[in-house]
Amino acid sequence: MVEQEWQRAYAMLSLRLNRLLGGHALVYLGPEEWKREADAEPPPPPGLLAEDAEALLEHAPTPYATAHVRAMRAVARYLNGDRPPLAEYGRQTLGLKPEWVPESVFEEAHAWLDAALPKSSGSLADRLHAWQAAHTLDRIELLPDLVAKAVAETRARTGAIVPLPPGEEVGCELVPQAHYHAAGAHHGGLRSTIYINTGIPFNLADLLYVVAHEGHPGHIAESLLKEIHVPRPDQRVRLLMSPSFVLGEGLGLSAEEIIFPGDEAQAWLTDNVLSELGIRPDGSDFAAIHRAKNVLWGVWGNVAFMAAEGRPDEELAAYLSRWSLYDETEIAQVLPSLKPSPMSPYIFGYFHGWRLLRPWVGEPGLVRRLLTEQLLPADVDG
Repeated sequence: MVEQEWQRAYAMLSLRLNRLLGGHALVYLGPEEWKREADAEPPPPPGLLAEDAEALLEHAPTPYATAHVRAMRAVARYLNGDRPPLAEYGRQTLGLKPEWVPESVFEEAHAWLDAALPKSSGSLADRLHAWQAAHTLDRIELLPDLVAKAVAETRARTGAIVPLPPGEEVGCELVPQAHYHAAGAHHGGLRSTIYINTGIPFNLADLLYVVAHEGHPGHIAESLLKEIHVPRPDQRVRLLMSPSFVLGEGLGLSAEEIIFPGDEAQAWLTDNVLSELGIRPDGSDFAAIHRAKNVLWGVWGNVAFMAAEGRPDEELAAYLSRWSLYDETEIAQVLPSLKPSPMSPYIFGYFHGWRLLRPWVGEPGLVRRLLTEQLLPADVDG
């Protein structure tokens, strides 16, 4: 099999799997005729797709390609009824074996929050929700302009780490109801969009945290730069259940800290956003709060393990309330996404990806590699 044939077969396997996963599990910037062909086919049997993956493994051109075909094989097998324990399924798809996060890790994050939030009466959860409410944007129609201002700043700072092409356009689209808080999508070339779910309150203290994650130096910057620096067809076909998205989500959660070290994000927000909207400093520490939020992604992974064991919803909800500090509305929004499904391991990419990349955050050369090279978790670990 010549590489051109292999790349087409790889793309078709990804497109066919994506159909079986509901159509939202693939970032596809490959040839449109391949997509049209896959969309016109009857849904293929997952067992046949697992066999297709086996055939592709024999001729995979790079270790990166091999790891991603193995991930697709695992997904196809899962859809065909071969369902290993969640940690093993995670290893097969993500390239690292997810682990239960000890509650002592969350206790430390709670201590950071206790020190970072304004002092007041009430529980830690009450204080966190009060802080969020105090920074909520009331006039949602202002959000696209605020996102544009944040994109300009995050893009400029990312450009100091790795050159970015001129003429890039990053729009903002408000989505009334979505299954995500925010999402960054690169459309190919110089066009991208940051989507914001307006069905939940938007915390202005999180503006740079969100925009850096979805935009620069997070998902959009990574897709844009790898399109330039890694001109391989398999880079333009990216199934979410794969090793590359562990590093992508780890990069996203690290993105604000990479370009706004220390208290620089809070200082920029205070001078350029919060003061203009009449939100006065309250003594809180945004960077420490965001670091705690990154750690508390581990709670989601633990709940996914509990759900895979068949624990009742009441127990899952209580765990989210205790450790993520969620209220009933937040629990209702999150809990369905943590139930067993072919996509279950994806949730581990956040905490485990962030933890994996911690030593890379302060090293511009290493960040540049994350943005311009095809890397696997094994390339980063150690």
